[in-house]
Amino acid sequence: MAAESSFDVVSQFDRQELANAVDQTAREIGTRYDLKSTGSEVALGKSDLSIGADSEFTLKQIHAVLVEKMVRRGLDARILDWGKIAPAARGTVRQVATLREGLDQELARELVKFIKGAAPKVRPQIQGDAVRVFGRSRDDLQAAIAALRKKEDWPVPLQFINYR
Repeated sequence: MAAESSFDVVSQFDRQELANAVDQTAREIGTRYDLKSTGSEVALGKSDLSIGADSEFTLKQIHAVLVEKMVRRGLDARILDWGKIAPAARGTVRQVATLREGLDQELARELVKFIKGAAPKVRPQIQGDAVRVFGRSRDDLQAAIAALRKKEDWPVPLQFINYR
């Protein structure tokens, strides 16, 4: 009898790469001719990222620059859950994005349901902010991974780790 194989489905990102993308964005704001004198800023906190600008148009330009820098550094833009654009002091505007890391319970249940439908020979199980998938055959596990990758409309980027 063969031993069971497994893998974990998680949603995580490299915080250092995000810090580098934010730093590059701040540098570009300081050097780009149309953003240089706007008093704009990008700040990274523990669980959020905020952008401040003098107008909504400038804020959207900074948002585009930030997403471009993130993609170049291998980060998915779906890790940011953007809030509403809110007015701030002295006629400026601010937008705060919450960083998404880990799978919430609702999404984990949706993943389990999807995996059970797509690959009936594997057993998914919710473990905290990850979903562990067990199967007798590695081919069955690879079929489950392929099914998850094929459906691209997940609200967070998915990674597959601890493949044993």
